[in-house]
Amino acid sequence: MSENQSVQPGSVQPGSVQRKPVRRSRAAAAACFTAALVAAGVVGVQSAAAHPAPQRAAAAVAPAAAPGLGSAALFQSEDFFQQGLAPAAATVELSGRQALSACSGEETMRDLTKAKATAYASVTWTFDTEGLLTESAASAATGTAAGAYVKQLDALVRDCQDEPAGHWHYGAAHTLTAAGGTAHWYPSYNGDGAATGGVAVLRSGTRVAVVELTGRPTDDPAYVKGIAAAALNRLAS
Repeated sequence: MSENQSVQPGSVQPGSVQRKPVRRSRAAAAACFTAALVAAGVVGVQSAAAHPAPQRAAAAVAPAAAPGLGSAALFQSEDFFQQGLAPAAATVELSGRQALSACSGEETMRDLTKAKATAYASVTWTFDTEGLLTESAASAATGTAAGAYVKQLDALVRDCQDEPAGHWHYGAAHTLTAAGGTAHWYPSYNGDGAATGGVAVLRSGTRVAVVELTGRPTDDPAYVKGIAAAALNRLAS
């Protein structure tokens, strides 16, 4: 199977992901994040006519990487439709080598876990309009390890909360608790103070993940809460 495959929402297959080392701490961070993914061949944007209408699109499903974790635990196409968005294409990889967020530079889930997680799964979703969604998940060997991973992920995100005026940054943390687990979500803002998506750190049992919406498919900061809730529900499944 070839690496870095770009496919329609109804047929997601695994592919490896490569990232360019870029520090994401200024107003152009989200744009650089998107450009780096496209330049690396991680994602391929399809035209609106090239994918099914939202009501007809099927969920993205790929084989499990290992018992208990696979692409089924990641954000799916119907989750976007419930939020009022239509994805164009998705790329899944199961090695843990996808960059974590627009703030983490080249840091990956495999780096953060020191390759000690029992399984990894990541996805990059693109839209016909500006913006993309990335998610990286890991299955920890123990609950203690999962807690440590979540603390590290939150620390990475919080590192981009305090930026000089006029710079891209994450906003205040919000906590979401559901039957499946807990999420901390943060809206993101550009240098002009406009909402540009956001990021969420998730934990469900021994599973952890970070999911981020970049660009402007929506300008409502609270929209990230819906993304976090949908991702948490998948992670717990």
